[in-house]
Formats: sequence, structure tokens, C-alpha cells
Amino acid sequence: MRRIRAAAVGAVTLSLALAATACGGGSSTGGGSNDSPKTLTYWASNQGASVAVDKQVLQPELDKFEKQTGIKVKLEVVPWSDLLNRILTATTSGQGPDVLNIGNTWSASLQATGGLLSWDEKNFAKIGGKERFSDTALGSTGVQGKDPAAVPLYSMAYALYYNKKIFADAGISKPPATWDELIADGKKIKAKGKSVLGAEGANLSENIHHVFVFAKQHGADFFTADGKPDFTNPKVVEAVKSYVDLMAKDEVIPAGDAEYAQNQSVSDFAKGKQAMLLWQSAASNLKSQGMSQDAYGVAPVPVISGTPGAGTQVNSAVMGINIAVFKNTHNLDGATKFVKFMTSDAEQKILNTAYTSIPPVKAAQGDQAFNAPDTAVLRDTLAKSAAALPQVPAESQFETAVGTAVKELFADAAAGRAVTTDSVKAKLEKAQQQMPAA
Repeated sequence: MRRIRAAAVGAVTLSLALAATACGGGSSTGGGSNDSPKTLTYWASNQGASVAVDKQVLQPELDKFEKQTGIKVKLEVVPWSDLLNRILTATTSGQGPDVLNIGNTWSASLQATGGLLSWDEKNFAKIGGKERFSDTALGSTGVQGKDPAAVPLYSMAYALYYNKKIFADAGISKPPATWDELIADGKKIKAKGKSVLGAEGANLSENIHHVFVFAKQHGADFFTADGKPDFTNPKVVEAVKSYVDLMAKDEVIPAGDAEYAQNQSVSDFAKGKQAMLLWQSAASNLKSQGMSQDAYGVAPVPVISGTPGAGTQVNSAVMGINIAVFKNTHNLDGATKFVKFMTSDAEQKILNTAYTSIPPVKAAQGDQAFNAPDTAVLRDTLAKSAAALPQVPAESQFETAVGTAVKELFADAAAGRAVTTDSVKAKLEKAQQQMPAA
């Protein structure tokens, strides 16, 4: 979803309980009104290096909106560790904000609660039309065949960040294009006393994003075409094992990273302790930690063979943030105007520049601010070789169950316990049993 995300999907018990009870709950019974036309409450996700940084980025834009419309926006930046559970609670109580940011991978799960405004053709027309947005970004706004539950706001993709000096010292002339090349480069890097590749082994969401891509590269999906969990499919098992084997077998991910969940791998990279990092739109995060842009290069995430593209050459999930409106808002017109403002060409340039993300609005993507080498890699990845995570109602439970399974497998690897095909299958079978009945 974003570049500095902690383990956002919280306790599975709460997520399951709220998701199950939300249909017909507080928000879904209301149709919205304009009883409070001069105010809006906005829950923004924590995109920058801190909540304070986000307030510095957003408040001038909200003041601009107030000057244009006379509508005052009350801002709350919600940490990722709290955001999903707060949204789910709001859908049952009806006591939520007017407008909110959601991780794009949650779109289908939150759509299933019935608490969000549907963006049909009429509503899209109020913000300039659906055709303004890239098809890639629209693919992560809800269940296929239904009107979107949210509108794309920031688009992101994973890339491989590499330390130029560490590469040069190890005699490596270019970034690895395949996993075999990365593993081979890792031997040279370790010989120079540096760690090879960072990971957040205890971060459920990071785990999901990576095993999803590995599954795609192995020609597998975690769900069947009709939306049923298929976690023990042999190709899925093979894919998950291949990712964990970067620590367990290939030893390019340090054992200590099994405990990382709060972006420690980003800090290790920024401090020059490790050679490579797989991360979403990391430039602003690295800059905030004192790493010069000249010190690192950016390349596509490796694939098994060949070059990134569609099918088994997918090398990133479609990451990003969507903006949504609670169905029972008391300022429906104002909320729609705010979404229009935040997704306008001008604001898309300002906000995505601040967060080093890519505008999902096509007209804004052409701005020179998004033509730098690092952002060009991200933009090309989104256009050519990224795939949307499963847009199924149980997506948030999937993140928790499978993300936990991968976390446990990393813990096994760090402790020296064997990670075998059977042990991976057993973890995934347990995860599948935790999924709600269809």
C-alpha cells in the first residue's frame, strides 16, 4: 500500500468479526445528507516519514480547499497500525469521517461492508469522469464488475533499490535482473562484510506483497477464479518457499530481519548497512533518513528469467492509496467536491511529488516531476508489469492469515529450523482454515 507501512492489518479476530457484522450496520443504512454543508472530517493515512510530516504536507492544501469552497476540513492522520480497525469500527457504528484514505488492497473488503459510497458513472462525472484515471489504478478499487468503492489517490509500485558504493566495492557493475543473479551477487557482497537484501519478516503486509509477486512469477494465484482460497496449490507453496528461502537457503536476507516490522530494513539501507532493498516508492523515506539520492540506484524488481512484463513476469503488486466517502456522510456534496479537489490535476502533482508516488490521474503523470529515473522505473512498472492483489471481500483476512504464515516461516528460518515444502504447506493450510466461509 505504501512505502513506510507497518503491519497495518490488525488482529484477525477483530477484522473477521467486524467485516461479518458490518453489512447492514450503521453506515450502510444511511444514504448521506447535506446537513453539515460547511464542514468535513478527513482521515488521512500516514504517508510521510511521520504524522507531523503529513500534516505539513496536507494542511496547506486543505486550507486552499476551504478558501475555494468555504468548507473547513478537520484533518486526522491515522497511523497504519490503527487505520483498518478504526474504519471497520466506523462501518458498524456509523460514527466515521466524511472522507477517508484506504489502502487500495482493502477496497473489496471495505466494499463488502456496505459502508462506502459507490462510485457509479454519475458520481465519477462529478469529479471529471472515470476515464481520467489509469486502468491499472482503477483495478484496485473494488470487486470486478461492481462500481468502485473508492477513487485512486496515490499510486505506488515496488522497486529494487541498490547501494552504488557497496556494488562497486563488490565488483558488481549492474543491478540483478533475476533472482539467480541477486543470489550470485549476494555472495560477493557478503564477502565484503555487508548484508545483502533487507526484508520486514514480521510485517504481515510486506510479506503478502512479496509472496503475491512470487506466486505470479510461478504462475500461481492465491484464489481461484471464483474467489475461493487456494493457498495449498503446489505452485503457491513453491512460490512462498522460494521467497522464504532467500533467508532459509540462499542466505541473502539476514536472519535478524525475521523480527523486522517497523521499517528497520529501510533504515539499514539508508545507513549503508545493506546493499539492496525491495520497497514501495522509497525516495522520500530514504531522504528523510539522510541518504543522498546519488548514493543509490533504482531498478525493477527481479524476475525468475527474462524481463518484467505481464503473466509470470509480474514484479510488483499494484500498490497505492484510494480516497473514499462514507455513505452516511452529513456533507455529501462537500465530500464529492473534496474528492474532486484531491484528484484534480494540480493537486495530484503537488501531493504525489511530496510523497514520491505516481499520480493515478493520467494527465498529471506527464509532469516533469515524475520523469526522474527512479520515478520512471515505478511508472513503467505500474504500466507494464504490476498486478492487482486479489479483489475479494476476504482480502484483509487473507493478508492477516497468509502474512502470519510467512512471518512464522521466517521465524523458523532465523532459528535454524528447516523450511521444507511440507512445513510451508502446513502453514498455508492453517491459514486457509482461518478464512471465512464463502
